[in-house]
Amino acid sequence: MQHLNESPLHLLPPHRRCIRCGGEVEVRQTQSRTVFVCRCYSRHGMAAEELALSMQKMDRQEKGHWAAGRVGDIDFTGPSRTRGKFVRVRSSADPAHIYELLTEQWGLSPPHLVVALVGGDELAQMKPWLRDTVRKGLVKAAQSTGAWILTSGLRFGITKHLGQAVRDHSLASTSSKVRVVAIGIAPWTMIHNRDMLLTARPDQPAAYPTEDLPHGAVYSLDCNHSHFVLVEEDPQRPGSTSEMRVKLLKHISLQRTAYGGTGSFEIPVLCLLVHGEPRILQRMFKGILNATPWLILAGSGGVADILVTLINRGCWDAEVVQELLQDTFPSGHHSTDISSWVKLIQKILDHGHLLTVHDPEQETSELDTVILKALVKACKSQSQEAQDFLDELKLAVAWNRVDIAKSEIFNGDVEWRACDLEEVMMDALVNDKPDFVRLFVDNGVNLGEFLTYGRLQELYCSVSEKSLIHFLLLKKLQEKQLLLASARVSGPTHSEPGDKRARFTLHEVSKVLKDFLHDSCKGFYQKLPAEKGSKSRLFQGHKNLPDMEQRCENPWRDLFLWAILQNRQQMANYFWAMGPEAVAAALAACKILKEMAHLESEAESARSMKEAKYEQFALDLFSECYSNSEDRAYALLVRKTQCWSKSTVLTLATEADAKCFFAHDGVQALLTKIWWGAMTTDTAISKLVLSFFCPPLVWTNLIKFSDEELENRGRGEQFAELDSLDTEKALLLTDEDPLGSEAVGDPGTESNGAAWSRFLLRRWRRFWSAPVTVFLGNVIMYFAFLVLFTYVLLLDFCPPPPLGPSVAEIMLYFWVFTLVLEELRQSFFTDEDINILKKLKLYVEDNWNKCDMVAICLFVVGLSCRMVERTYEAGRTVLALDFMVFTLRLIHIFAIHKQLGPKIIIVERMMKDVFFFLFFLSVWLIAYGVTTQALLHPNDPRLDWVFRRALYRPYLHIFGQIPLEEIDAARMPEMNCTMEIGEIIKGTLPPCPNIYANWLVILLLVIYLLVTNVLLLNLLIAMFSYTFQVVQGNTDIFWKFQRYNLIVEYHSRPALAPPFIIISHLSQLFLSLCKKTESKLEHLERELPPVLDQKLMTWETVQKENYLARLERQHWESSEERLKSTSSKVQSVLKTVEGFKEQVKRLSSMEAQIKYWIADCFAQTTSKLDRDTAKDPRPKASAGSSAQPQQNQTTKQEHPGYGANKKLPYIDE
Repeated sequence: MQHLNESPLHLLPPHRRCIRCGGEVEVRQTQSRTVFVCRCYSRHGMAAEELALSMQKMDRQEKGHWAAGRVGDIDFTGPSRTRGKFVRVRSSADPAHIYELLTEQWGLSPPHLVVALVGGDELAQMKPWLRDTVRKGLVKAAQSTGAWILTSGLRFGITKHLGQAVRDHSLASTSSKVRVVAIGIAPWTMIHNRDMLLTARPDQPAAYPTEDLPHGAVYSLDCNHSHFVLVEEDPQRPGSTSEMRVKLLKHISLQRTAYGGTGSFEIPVLCLLVHGEPRILQRMFKGILNATPWLILAGSGGVADILVTLINRGCWDAEVVQELLQDTFPSGHHSTDISSWVKLIQKILDHGHLLTVHDPEQETSELDTVILKALVKACKSQSQEAQDFLDELKLAVAWNRVDIAKSEIFNGDVEWRACDLEEVMMDALVNDKPDFVRLFVDNGVNLGEFLTYGRLQELYCSVSEKSLIHFLLLKKLQEKQLLLASARVSGPTHSEPGDKRARFTLHEVSKVLKDFLHDSCKGFYQKLPAEKGSKSRLFQGHKNLPDMEQRCENPWRDLFLWAILQNRQQMANYFWAMGPEAVAAALAACKILKEMAHLESEAESARSMKEAKYEQFALDLFSECYSNSEDRAYALLVRKTQCWSKSTVLTLATEADAKCFFAHDGVQALLTKIWWGAMTTDTAISKLVLSFFCPPLVWTNLIKFSDEELENRGRGEQFAELDSLDTEKALLLTDEDPLGSEAVGDPGTESNGAAWSRFLLRRWRRFWSAPVTVFLGNVIMYFAFLVLFTYVLLLDFCPPPPLGPSVAEIMLYFWVFTLVLEELRQSFFTDEDINILKKLKLYVEDNWNKCDMVAICLFVVGLSCRMVERTYEAGRTVLALDFMVFTLRLIHIFAIHKQLGPKIIIVERMMKDVFFFLFFLSVWLIAYGVTTQALLHPNDPRLDWVFRRALYRPYLHIFGQIPLEEIDAARMPEMNCTMEIGEIIKGTLPPCPNIYANWLVILLLVIYLLVTNVLLLNLLIAMFSYTFQVVQGNTDIFWKFQRYNLIVEYHSRPALAPPFIIISHLSQLFLSLCKKTESKLEHLERELPPVLDQKLMTWETVQKENYLARLERQHWESSEERLKSTSSKVQSVLKTVEGFKEQVKRLSSMEAQIKYWIADCFAQTTSKLDRDTAKDPRPKASAGSSAQPQQNQTTKQEHPGYGANKKLPYIDE
């Protein structure tokens, strides 16, 4: 064995254990040296040097300061079968090392709250309400934040019930990040079977049985605690475990943690006092000296009730405290102990700001609310600076207790600056706390200064990995990385070292928004104007990303989109209520949520997206605007928005498929105005037709124009003030720019010829450019086209060249050519700034455009076949089918009709029912047809007859055509037939039917007719009836939406109809070559002057506030809210009555004490006078005796009782 000075284990303290055998390493002192002995040394002959090196390795692993024992795992045997961790330390161990062990080696996340449970282990019988408070209140409050609960860790009293509550909540919790950790700090000498923790090998967990032991000196460890700190107390310092708890709480309170967001705050620490023996007072006073707040449970007994009684009285002396101690703890105590306890209580009550009383039987507040109030109360007593309240505010955000933040933090006592709230604002956004976002905005946070593009990007990076938006952003990020890899260009890094979360940029966000909103989000999160001439659009997108330090131009819109993309509807509702252009924003949200609902895989999230009420918000808000001013409401629909890439409200409503919005009377009124153009909306159709065939009637009074009265007014007066209502009408509701028309000149100064020619030209252009006139012309000319097509097919379809085609057929070809030109114009030559493939995709999405494409393709095929003699008849056949397609195209034309339009929608819906019916019918038809063909004609190889008998004949059975002479053997006539396949193929003789199982054929026929004619046909009728009933109520809505599409189509069409439309096409081509555009102001899109546009936005905001105020008023007037208000008032009245009762009790108690004190003083004075008189009967004794009570009284006045000088308001009053 090595000498102590020569051994590397000279720092090894006694009672260390060998890492090989687990046995104790004994230190034996000899005369000349100190040697180390263990049982494996003698057994295996291990050298002292190897033992020393092993122990050094153990020192490095266990951090040298766990000198009192070991660090290991503990397996609780019995029904629980749980595992925990434990460490045995000395009472002088550094609390920083213990905290490091808990967080780093044991992997516990830093707590967001630490609640130390003090007392309660002395109770043999616990009150039910106290047990429920601990089980439901404390653990629930701790679970909401992920807290540590420090207890004694022993399976006895309230700690046992707390452990069971932690177990139950842990089993019920679904979050792996936020959990409650129960840590037991117990004296080593109070642990039952403590030797079992040291006998196990270091690399194996110690098996420990859990037992419920009676009240005594030792107890078992509680199996529901996960971590244990076992303290080996110094025999010279009893109660050192309590000192370690105080030091550990102090150290934890100086650490910092974060809850979900980017900010960090000091860990709040609170002690919960339940019952308590007098020995707890010393620990309580030491904790108070460390500024640790205490929450006292009233009614739990012991020291807790004494403190509650004294706090409620407000005035006491040492004798009262001594009486309370003796009454509460009747067992004999030394007078010195009682006097020390009295002094401790007086010192504790001097720090009343750190004491909070909670009475679960009287108060309805939850325990988390009381804990937060206690922490805020302790903070208020120390400082009034905003920075000092940030920790409590962050805890309130973590607990989502906005009511406490309003009443305790934002109550006017503290002056908050915007920079103080930026960190908690970010936390509230990330953790979806809309009430706190509203609170912070109301108390100084300016979103225009707060939200930068860098913070917005961080918000998108913080989205949940399970959300749909994370999947979409990750998909865009992967696509970009693939493009970068294919281009062999090193792109920007999107993940930090050690960070597994994807780092999204605003480039991916703009791509996702582009998929949802198309052109309505063009240019979002990009520098404007975009650079041109870049080699790649991807690289150009990177260059065009805005500066991360730059403030967002539209912060409310950006946060609204961020909330919508995460389906945080409550948060999005607040941003919508605060942001501009509310109608357009609601429709954009409706579009995004509808698209996301189709992509969402979780049924609950998809259902919430579909049930979002943003379309209803837009509809109700527009109704509010329309009821206030019709003209401004019309302007609101067609103005180009500033926040949504110049898109109009009607465009966004079309993208969102908001049929109910289009069905609004205001929208339909505007569409009617656009439909009739400059003409009055009550113009008869007969007058239009008459003017169409006799154009000079346009210049008569047969047709009236709605803006003639406005034109006749003096233009100088009309536009003298831009803010006038007449100016708004002129700017918003006319089809020309009134300000630009002033350059034409004053009608009064014009010559008669110029004025007359101007009148004729204006009337002519306004009549023929109206959408209703364009529609009427197209309908008339389309009927003429069908007539010409019919004439060519039936009467003038000439043979192939050189004998044909005829003049009428050539006219038909030219007519179709003009139709093709118009379809090309609609698909490719639009005003939208998108690529050709996108335009083609948008064109094909319309079902009627698909019909046009089929009709044109069939016509080209039929024309090509018709010109060749061999395929002449095939060409005629194709053209005949094409005529059917062109005729069905009339359905779309009649969709504008108020009576026919809804019926067309019903027919379209019923067509879907027909397809379902045909599916079921085909199953039975094929089953019956193939079976009967196999039974009746098994030898007929002719395919045409096989299909005719297997499919066509069963189909005719449904309509009653049943040839029994071919099916029933009893009714088959005698005829010449054959069984030879050759003759059957030649067709000389028909095949003979097989009558072997003819009875089965008859049975199958009966079953087939029963199923098809009775079951399936009645099913189809029932489906038609259901569809009619369902659609009939909403038919008007669908028709109005289709009406809008039709009006938009004919509003954009040229004035002339095919075949004369080629003139309009040539004129547009000429103007495009000359780089000139028509000076026509579109009805559906208006670029308003800045002053008028700002005025319209302000007016919309005012109407939105009126709408929200009306909603709030309806909410508060609801029966549910009235019941809540009545209940709260009743509760407040009951609290006031209870307060009065408590004051009466205090007054009665004080009166009794005063009476007792007066009687006692009188008795003492009388007895003293009697004794003095008996000792000295001289008369002067009376003076001396009278002076003695005065001296005693003076002495008592010089040393008043504690709190005697305090003012009592209810007594003073």
